[in-house]
Amino acid sequence: MPNQKNIMIRFSFIILIMVLVGIAIICKAGVIMFAERQYWKDVADRFVKENVSIPSTRGNIISADGQLMASSLPEYKIYMDFMINKKKGETEEEEKTRLKLQHIKDSILNANLDSICKGLHEIFPDKSTAYFKQHIRNGRKKESRSWLLYPKRISYIQYKETKRLPVFNLNKYKGGFHEQVFNQRKKPFGSLAMRTLGDMFPDIEKGAKNGLELSYDSILRGRDGITHRQKVMNKYLNIVDIPPIDGCDIITTIDVSMQDIAEKALVDKLKEINATVGVAILMEVQTGDIKAIVNMTKCNDGIYREIQNNAISDMMEPGSTFKTASIMVALEDGKITPDQIIDTGNGVYNMHGRPMKDHNWHRGGYGAITTTQTLMYSSNIGVSRLIDQNYHNQPEKYVEGLYKLGIATPLNLDIPGAGKPNIRMPNKDNWSRTALAWMSIGYETQVPPINTLTFYNAIANNGVMVKPKFVKSIVKDGQIVEDIPTEVLNPAIASPKTIQDIQMILEKVVSEGLGKKAGSKQFHVSGKTGTAQVSQGKGGYKTGTMRYLVSFCGYFPSEMPKYSCIVAIQKPGLPASGGLMAGSVFSKIAERVYAKHLAQDLKGAKDSTSIFIPDVKNGDINAAHYVLKRINIPTYNIPEEVEEGKPVWGNVTCNPDNVLFNKKDISNKLVPSVIGMGAKDAVYLLESMGLKARVTGTGKVRSQSIPAGNTLHKGQSIQLKLN
Repeated sequence: MPNQKNIMIRFSFIILIMVLVGIAIICKAGVIMFAERQYWKDVADRFVKENVSIPSTRGNIISADGQLMASSLPEYKIYMDFMINKKKGETEEEEKTRLKLQHIKDSILNANLDSICKGLHEIFPDKSTAYFKQHIRNGRKKESRSWLLYPKRISYIQYKETKRLPVFNLNKYKGGFHEQVFNQRKKPFGSLAMRTLGDMFPDIEKGAKNGLELSYDSILRGRDGITHRQKVMNKYLNIVDIPPIDGCDIITTIDVSMQDIAEKALVDKLKEINATVGVAILMEVQTGDIKAIVNMTKCNDGIYREIQNNAISDMMEPGSTFKTASIMVALEDGKITPDQIIDTGNGVYNMHGRPMKDHNWHRGGYGAITTTQTLMYSSNIGVSRLIDQNYHNQPEKYVEGLYKLGIATPLNLDIPGAGKPNIRMPNKDNWSRTALAWMSIGYETQVPPINTLTFYNAIANNGVMVKPKFVKSIVKDGQIVEDIPTEVLNPAIASPKTIQDIQMILEKVVSEGLGKKAGSKQFHVSGKTGTAQVSQGKGGYKTGTMRYLVSFCGYFPSEMPKYSCIVAIQKPGLPASGGLMAGSVFSKIAERVYAKHLAQDLKGAKDSTSIFIPDVKNGDINAAHYVLKRINIPTYNIPEEVEEGKPVWGNVTCNPDNVLFNKKDISNKLVPSVIGMGAKDAVYLLESMGLKARVTGTGKVRSQSIPAGNTLHKGQSIQLKLN
């Protein structure tokens, strides 16, 4: 049928069209998948971004007194794009338009080049205007899309100033100026406690290297967010899927002013004696809060810097500060008493075939002394004989006593890299006849300075050993998330009687013994000196230049200890004295910290029922009354003229609970007395009477060159001395 034939033709035509369209689609897909794959991949990367990380802001580290010690701040690298984007497959018309825009862009840059370069020089004075001009021209010549304008990272303030310059203040597509943002960790107080705070990698996203930054990294870091790029109303927007959670702040135990006190006192002494390494730690007795921790190493250029945390990591023989622990073991076991006599002879004693010397052996030694005096004078022979006589046949009992005292206890500190005390237990392989004697005076053991301080802090704390603490609390948005409690390591390192005896002995070490330099005229100090030769490893103690560790560890005030402190200094050659060198640093730290607290305590010493009368100067009673009335200070004998607001001259008497005014009659013919007045009132009064006043000094007028009562001659000069 004709109609049927027409239908088949139409149907075949439609099928053919569909087949051709399908083939075209497949071919186009093939071209896109293979020939144009990279192009469309670049487009996708540019406009479609999934699961892009949004970095969180790292939390701050804050001192105990509220000072910002470490914070994350943005830094920038600035670039210039000199070219207009060239579209792929652009038409001849589009190319002409692009070249025209490029010409306009170049013209604007050239017209403002002088202003730009002058502005860059003002912001970055280490580079000249001519340098920037030539540098920008080089970038334009190379047709760079990302030309680094300044080689270093710049601060946010510098970035904002740069953005105000001509051309740079346009958006990056028109002007070409763009930036790369970095998060940089900054320490506002510079090197202060920097090794304890810790360091970050240059790329802050890689995390922390050491110190509190590393220990509390998971808390400070927070959590990154996630975003993706999406087209909304013909614009591509970054849509946040998971918002970032900023890190928490940590409040440290460190007090910035105390840290500064400790650092200055230590560095001054290190320079004076040409020391190589010095540490100082200040700890609050009851809480274990570390208020200051200083680690200084002399660098090749002669400058002292914080290179490593020696205060917690140095594994060295502590020397004579260890003698306190030895005496405590014997006191606790009832082997000795504070008044027991021990003969140290002429200062040289044969200890199992090996000579042991006291520091004064060349002056004949100490002879017969008490247990207390063995620590007062730091007698090697006295301490060694006391321990050897009582523990030679059972040295393990002595070492067990040391462990009970807690001086060998690992502290498991917040800061990584802490050393663990090495106090060996006697056995057949590592023990000799002289081991006990030399261990008792601080050799053949290794104890980090912070462990020694923790032990002395327990003595100050009546036997309670607390763990040193570096962080007080964790804070989020100003609210405390977690308080870090004080951790008690040992509620009683010894009996109350032993603690009382050793506290008495340590106070005498400073008041009557070798530790006098660590003392103060303002309060009592307790502690122990230490001077030890430093082992050269396999070379022993005699190889090369002799090195010494001088130290002092103690607490103050002795009656009610508030702080404990250790100062340890390594130095080459003699002289070497723990009392003179480390003790003097201890004294400066203690006195300055004590003075700081004294000033604070006076603020809270006011009795609410007391009336504090200010020092009121003679002069204008009207002005004085006006001020005193507004601070609720009682005043008496007020002349009527005061109420009229006129200057009324007079003297002032300050009583314990009020101020008494005494009006003076001023004659126009006689020179008035201005003794006791302030400079302002004195000069005003004299010059209003025609005299020329000349003032030297500050405070109140103490003398006047023309005595009161002399005939007044206008135009005369009168000299006033204030004090």
